[in-house]
Amino acid sequence: MLVWVCYNQGAPVAVEIEDEASVSDLKREVGGRLGVESERLRVLFAGRELRNVDSLRSCDLPEQSTVHVVLPRTRPQDQADLDPDHSVSLTRVELSPPEDPESGEEPQELRAEEGRCTEGHSGTGRSSFFVFCKRCGGVREGKLRVRCKTCQQSTLTLDQGPSCWDDVQSPGRIHGVCHSDGCDGGDAEFFFKCASHPTSQDERSVALDLVTLNSRKVPCVACMDTMDVVVVFPCAERHVICLDCFRGYARTRLDERQFVHDRELGYTLPCPAGCEDSLIKELHHFRVMGQEQYERYLRFGAEQCVLQLGGLLCPGRGCGAGLVSQTRRVECDIRAGCGLVFCKDCRGPYHQGACPDDTQAPPAAEGATPTGQTFPVDREALVRSRWDRDSLLFIKESTKPCPQCCAPVQKNGGCSHMLCPLCGAEWCWVCGTPWSRDCMGNHWFQ
Repeated sequence: MLVWVCYNQGAPVAVEIEDEASVSDLKREVGGRLGVESERLRVLFAGRELRNVDSLRSCDLPEQSTVHVVLPRTRPQDQADLDPDHSVSLTRVELSPPEDPESGEEPQELRAEEGRCTEGHSGTGRSSFFVFCKRCGGVREGKLRVRCKTCQQSTLTLDQGPSCWDDVQSPGRIHGVCHSDGCDGGDAEFFFKCASHPTSQDERSVALDLVTLNSRKVPCVACMDTMDVVVVFPCAERHVICLDCFRGYARTRLDERQFVHDRELGYTLPCPAGCEDSLIKELHHFRVMGQEQYERYLRFGAEQCVLQLGGLLCPGRGCGAGLVSQTRRVECDIRAGCGLVFCKDCRGPYHQGACPDDTQAPPAAEGATPTGQTFPVDREALVRSRWDRDSLLFIKESTKPCPQCCAPVQKNGGCSHMLCPLCGAEWCWVCGTPWSRDCMGNHWFQ
């Protein structure tokens, strides 16, 4: 396999190594090239230091990945002492969709289940987060990476992994240790890349926080099919829609000028069920419509912004340039539009005196947002396509909280000796306490 190696912040150098090679083998290869003792080197990737005994494949190091090799400032920690259960692996972090509003009705332990940092929690081996990749031209599985906010180098090892989208999107929430010479920074800065192809160091993709794997098998609110990848709206009901239906929903609302112009978010859409507080915040979600439709979306959004500011659109055929005028006589800028001179009140050719009675000004016709809802969503779909409510009820009825970390754990057969998949605690399913000899004698097969 081919690995790109950056030594002490230098330019990436291609290193070819066997597919089943270990981290120790990579160190020997790099150390031999640089004339440095391999035992002194530390290999950093995706926010953690890799252990000597691990194979590169087991470290989730895909082809043409970039790793950083550094010399420690102090005596390096014994690699045998690194605890793999407590090392941070950004390649397996699960980031759930945005949290639902706190209603005070759901038990705290159930809400805490969302957004935990887990190893293989989805059970599919796939990423739980997605990005829009400009090179691929569509929605793709993403890979999460981190760098030091101070020196912008990917030489930061994390103290803890992110557990929710706020940890990733809000600066200063997660910290670590930067191993770049002369850098004392410790704040983590996360970014995303497309996982469908090798990427350069500077290549970035926009994370789509509403798109996720449909691990709960919730049907689409529009077609009622259960698809692998869905969009979960940030409404209280957290309605689910598949990508194909989301594309159709956005195109339909765009054709009918039914997008909503929000002062803070811009030109966006709510949940197709009309739920309150459900506007999409990351506008790159609308790129799923395709490049041509997305360009229309940008143009319509700019037009709507002009209208909201008290401006108007040029009525010239094929023009539609946004204009702001304080006078009745409006002249479209020839550099950006068609040069038409027209009356601001009636949109006809400019004239002196009152406007003709049979001419009605259409200030809202160009870009107004109708209030009608034409996307087909039936009542049954609204009930069945909720991400949280039925799932939380199922969790409440079929799981018990781990006594150490409160994560909900399901018993699917066997004895009452439980092992928490998140924190590793051993406890008794019957009495909910740490596993003991008493539990072994009294509750083993209850």
